[in-house]
Amino acid sequence: MHVVVLGGGFGGVAVVRRLERLVRRRPDVRITLVSRENFTLLTPLLFEACSGRLELRHCAQPIRAVLRRARFIEASVDTVDVERRIVRATASDGTPHDVPYHQLVVALGGSTNERLIPGSTHALTFKTVADALLLRNHLIAQFERADAAADQDARRGCLRVVVIGGGLVGVELIGELTAFADDVLRFYPRLRRDEIAFHLFEAGPRILPEIDASLADTAARVLRGRGVDIQAGTAVREVAPGRIRLESGALEAGTVVLTAGIVPNAVAAAVPVARDGRGRIAVDATMRSRSHADIWALGDCASIPDRDGKPYPALAQHAVREARHLARNLAAVADGRPPTAFVFRSLGSMAALGHTQAVARVFGVRLTGIVAWWLRRTYYLFQMPRWDRRLRIVLDWTVALFFRPDITRVDLRSEREQTRADSADRPRADVRPVAVAQGR
Repeated sequence: MHVVVLGGGFGGVAVVRRLERLVRRRPDVRITLVSRENFTLLTPLLFEACSGRLELRHCAQPIRAVLRRARFIEASVDTVDVERRIVRATASDGTPHDVPYHQLVVALGGSTNERLIPGSTHALTFKTVADALLLRNHLIAQFERADAAADQDARRGCLRVVVIGGGLVGVELIGELTAFADDVLRFYPRLRRDEIAFHLFEAGPRILPEIDASLADTAARVLRGRGVDIQAGTAVREVAPGRIRLESGALEAGTVVLTAGIVPNAVAAAVPVARDGRGRIAVDATMRSRSHADIWALGDCASIPDRDGKPYPALAQHAVREARHLARNLAAVADGRPPTAFVFRSLGSMAALGHTQAVARVFGVRLTGIVAWWLRRTYYLFQMPRWDRRLRIVLDWTVALFFRPDITRVDLRSEREQTRADSADRPRADVRPVAVAQGR
């Protein structure tokens, strides 16, 4: 039996790692992982990587380092031929790969929903390592522009940050950004803290709908205490360069980040299988496709029903446990046994707010402040595979306790691109050739 897993995110890698252990005595079971990137990202650590408290590389783990016997192919999935049971993928150098399968796992995740609000392409997103680096570079550039600006209105425009979407990602991001602003402000003596404005817009009735209302209220109080303007029940109508449009009018902003929901990955959405109303792959409680018995799905691109028939939310702790259960089901199929239904029993919920603050409910116990912050860090630290990466993360956190993040802005252009840009920006001097007399 050949099991092919599409997607090197946390869910896909967790499936492969657990399945490797379950079928270690089964040489007839082969496993192949196909991913566009050669690393897996632990998304809950991405916020601190953006602010500089964590080295950007340390929130990701190279995939090859955690595999034992599975084959890894770094390539972008193009199509899935469900009739012939072949995955077609292309490597970055254009090399094609045709990968046959007996059982296929789709764990391609989701993408930021840019169809919900007109003009969303003008906003920054926060989903990948590149997104975190681009956002960090952008924020530092805005601080530099504001410090050099002579006009106060221009300065305030540079220093206004808008986050659209008050779910876990939006709240944790704006909390970490307030901490980042407080840390780096000492490098900009011409700027005042009250000139930096943070706005969080949520179309729903309250922020953090993923956790209980009491913890969401606590999180709102903490963020408002740092000057964050939280507007729940307020939908953003349009995003334009340098501004957003609300029902009440336009708001100028130097930074706009979109975290308002996700949609299935484009490749996952193109797999010709049954889907739900939101475009996710429709699976039964075992995570097997409702239309193709040899295809399975989990995570953001799948609609997995709970006991009441409602789909589970797209959260990190759900994806991890879905992956482990799916691996057990694949091992059962290899042994000729029927798969079992996935039942999620929540251990709790957590949300980091920056500045060693967080809210959490663990086994029914409500925690806030530094205790919740420490617990969240510890939990996600041990979700990272391999001790070498965990120790690097702990070292970064320890250094961050004593030293503030720097304001190095990484220029992503090559030397040739920088040279061409400098030549294009500089006005040409009217230089005439001068004849030089040569002596005999």
